[in-house]
Amino acid sequence: MAEKRSTPKIEVRTATTKDVSAIIALSAKVFKDEAPYTRGMVMGQLSAFPEGQFVVVYEDEIVGYAATMILPEAKVMKQHSWAEVTGGGYAAMHDRKGDWLYGIEVCVDPERRRLRIGKRLYDARRRLCMDLDLKGIAFGGRLPGYKRHARKYGTPEAYLEAVRKNELTDPVASFHLKAGFEPEFLLKNYYPLDTASGGHGVLMVWQNPYYDPEQAKQPVNRSNPDVVRIVTVQMEAKKMATTREFYDAVEYFVEVAAEYDADFVVFPELFTLMLLSAEPEELKPEAAIARLTEHTSEFVERLTEMAIRRNINIIGGSHATRTDDGEIQNVGYAFLRDGSVHAREKIHPTPNERQYWHIQGGDPIDVIETDCGPVGIMICYDSEFPEIARRLCDQGARILFVPFNTDTRHGYLRVRYCCQARAIENQCYVVTSGMTGNLANVDNLDIEYAQSAIFTPCDFPFARDGIAAETSENVEMVAVADLNLSTLSWARYEGSVRNFRDRRLDLYRTRWSDGG
Repeated sequence: MAEKRSTPKIEVRTATTKDVSAIIALSAKVFKDEAPYTRGMVMGQLSAFPEGQFVVVYEDEIVGYAATMILPEAKVMKQHSWAEVTGGGYAAMHDRKGDWLYGIEVCVDPERRRLRIGKRLYDARRRLCMDLDLKGIAFGGRLPGYKRHARKYGTPEAYLEAVRKNELTDPVASFHLKAGFEPEFLLKNYYPLDTASGGHGVLMVWQNPYYDPEQAKQPVNRSNPDVVRIVTVQMEAKKMATTREFYDAVEYFVEVAAEYDADFVVFPELFTLMLLSAEPEELKPEAAIARLTEHTSEFVERLTEMAIRRNINIIGGSHATRTDDGEIQNVGYAFLRDGSVHAREKIHPTPNERQYWHIQGGDPIDVIETDCGPVGIMICYDSEFPEIARRLCDQGARILFVPFNTDTRHGYLRVRYCCQARAIENQCYVVTSGMTGNLANVDNLDIEYAQSAIFTPCDFPFARDGIAAETSENVEMVAVADLNLSTLSWARYEGSVRNFRDRRLDLYRTRWSDGG
């Protein structure tokens, strides 16, 4: 009797965050002469439009990937470049109120081409297009045979016409024609790195035969009605007789936040310096870092246990420590309620941190996947550099956490004003948490000034002043706010201004060292 398979040998399904590494590996295999997708790009695509990203799985291996987004007809049916229309590959221009399904990319494992992977992916796109009642599918297709025939045909338009008339075969365009797509017009300088196509592309279009124009007049349902509750802690620096007192103080606030049914509780930058107050004498910088490094293991273990036991995600401020590579870093930790721990190093140490503690800037700038969606951490001074927040939001973050530690009001206001600017620029929420008080026996932690707050974009659905909640100045307390993620989606697509989507990517963009 033949054995029955319990799962299909080849499967087309929507991609998940667990597939990210395999998708990146596939893109590296396909685009041998170009940089592969970065993790941030794939995370951005999944966050922007999760139901529009497809993978083909063959014998438990991802052998195909198709990335898509939705765009309005006005953007699709005019000249555009790949970088401009896709937000640099992050799908940042995705518009849920658009009327066309736009193809960002299709990757097919070159060793598995006999499995009709490409056709399966295009079929998945068609089904999605019909399910969403969109006008059709569009994308910028390659013309990889153009360079070889450029002398004969002269212009890419003439070459495209010859392919359309079946006078010659193009490896990509001919496939699209056979698949039922029609060339609309030439996209000049669509992807300059595609030298085989002369940098050009062709807008390929498939019309949805079941499109109902009346559907567009119906109200749009909120795609993500989830509300995330945040508790930000403004903690007073106090002398501790023992390290246990510090952890008791931290757990008190974790317990308070958990009793409020919060999803996140946020602590200030460098709040672990209070551990040094239990030392018998004041430690100088080198000895202080060495002692803090000795505390790192217990700090991570204790806050991980708190997160699991209280069923809450903890943004553990920051902790100055010598990391495994021997560098002194100011590290922000996220302790998630599933028991996972994520570390993010401060990218921009202040002059004081560099001179006094010899802290160096870190490298990775990536979102952290949580049960409430991707989030980002910017430690204090990092918030004053707009590129950091933009990258995190491009990767899908809608909440940015900013633990800070400032000594004077003007230092605090720099952080506050910049965080408010980041909330407006990226149409996201920004949560700050600062220290107050003073510690006479801990060197370089003499005075603290703080007014912790939770900032929103400035538009009608949000708080009048763009402040969801804030603490009193220099008082140990918490601030609590419910943040509606669907309201952010509304602001990005229908708001009075649409800063996140209205960027002129045809004029400017930031290029990161990892290709993002």
